Parts: sequence; structure tokens; C-alpha cells
Amino acid sequence: MTAYVLRRLVSTIAVMAMVGIFVFLLLRMAPGDPAAIIAGKSATAEMVGRIREQMGLNDPLLIQFWRWVRNMIGGDFGTSIFAGRPVLELISQRLEPTLSLSILTMILSVTVGVSFGILAAWRTGGLVDRLLTIFSAVGYSVPIFVIGFFLIYFFAILTHWLPVQGYVPIHTGLGPWFVHLVLPTVALGLGYIAFIARVTRASMVEVLSEDYIRTAAAKGASPYAMLFHHALKNAGVPILTVIGISFAYMIGGVVLTETVFNIPGIGRLVVDAINNRDYPIIQSVLILTSGLYVLINLTVDLAYTLIDPRIRY
Repeated sequence: MTAYVLRRLVSTIAVMAMVGIFVFLLLRMAPGDPAAIIAGKSATAEMVGRIREQMGLNDPLLIQFWRWVRNMIGGDFGTSIFAGRPVLELISQRLEPTLSLSILTMILSVTVGVSFGILAAWRTGGLVDRLLTIFSAVGYSVPIFVIGFFLIYFFAILTHWLPVQGYVPIHTGLGPWFVHLVLPTVALGLGYIAFIARVTRASMVEVLSEDYIRTAAAKGASPYAMLFHHALKNAGVPILTVIGISFAYMIGGVVLTETVFNIPGIGRLVVDAINNRDYPIIQSVLILTSGLYVLINLTVDLAYTLIDPRIRY
């Protein structure tokens, strides 16, 4: 077990090193000079050169990369070009809305998706199974912004049941906080519900056809015991994999959802940074989200050993 964990940790460090090199070179090769953007359109070549010198852009790439990595390890992710404030401070201010939306969406997706998939597998060919097929086709193919605009039109504009957009911090009250996140959570979660439900259904159908399930039924095991004690655990590896993938992919979906519902989260911060060519923010968010993605994959890999101990070998 220890050797398995060490191998996964070493591979994780190697992946993050490659991500760091890629992010650093990607923005260095992107069009546009950060110094010229900071100086403005009316700046002279001398002013641009002086700003480049202050930012260290005239140094060799290796020196720039080493300085960038060293600062990040020390907790210094740089200063925003346009806001003039530390990047980590800007990210921390936008973290609560993004975390709230992501966690609520994941809870909704896993709870509904796994439950829907189990019911569809238990009654293959029945009403629930046919409904799941239709829902999966619609939920996984319709873009998030289309679902979001439809929800806004029906539940906010026509019926006035829910707020159109915006975010209320959790410290102001759980009620207003939750109400403002209902529509974006549903809009972001429908596709992941469909994805998780389809994989859960397929995995459960395969396991329920095994001989040991028929043996358990012949011995008088209850449907609950067969589904959750015998079948679900043995079907857990594909389900856990797709849950991890969904949570990782959700990072991109949050950007679009926050834009549609005007939520001041990290997604909106990234969009503004891209429009303004604010390289420190873009680099920092890319590194942090990549680290989260790798951490999720590492957690899923380690969780495999709890479901199936043979994987550690």
C-alpha cells in the first residue's frame, strides 16, 4: 500500500512540474507585451523598456522561470497588472462563490445521478430506464448557457420564484445564499447528473448480471442488500472514476455558469484577466486549478484501493 501511494505521489509531482512549464511558456508565447499593456497606448519605447526591466521580462527564460517557481513556492503568486493588488488576495475574495457553486453542484450531481442510475439498472427497460435515456441525451448535449437562460426565463422572469442572478455571501444567511445558488447549481449540474447516471446504470447492469448476484438472490437476499451491499460496491470503481472526472471538468463549467448568472467568482476573475491580458492572474489560476485537478485524480486513485484492494498490487 505504501509503495502504491508513493508511486502516485511521485507521478503527481512530475505532472505538476510539466504543467508549470507549460503554463509559463504558454503565456510567454502568447501575443501581446505585458509591459506595453501596462504602459498604455501613448507610452514611448523608453517607458515600455523600463517597465520590462522592472518586471524582469528582459532576463533569460530560465531565470524568469526559476524566479516564478521560487516565488510561488513561497506563497507569492505575483501582483495583478491592472488591479495592482496581490493575486492571492484577489483569488481569495472570489473563492467563496466558486466553492459554494461547485460543492452544491457536486452534491446534487452525485446524489441524483447515482440514485437515478441504480433505479434504472434495477428496472432495466422500465419507465425509469427510458426516462434516463431521454434525460441523458438532453442533459449531456444541451450547452450550459442554454439551460441557464431557460431557467432564468422560466423561474425568474415569468414566475419570479427565484432571483435572476447575483450572489449573496453565506454569512448573511443560509436562506438567501442558497436561493441565489439554486438556478446556477441546476444549470451546471444537469449535464453531470446525466453523465454519472448513465455510467452508474451501465456499471450496475453489468454487475447485476453476475453469478454471485443470482446466488445472493437465490439465498433470499433482499433487493436492498443485493443493490447496495453486493452490486454497488463492486460497480464502484467506474462510478468513482466518473465522479472524479466530473468534478475536474466542472472547473471549466463554473467559468461559463458564473458569467451567465453574474456570480463574482473565480470564473469571472479569469474572464476579466484574459480580456485585460493580466498574466499573473491567468498563470496563478491555471496553476491552482491544475493542482486541484491533479489532487482530485490522486484522491480517486487512492480511493480505488478502498473499493478494490487488488488495485494496490
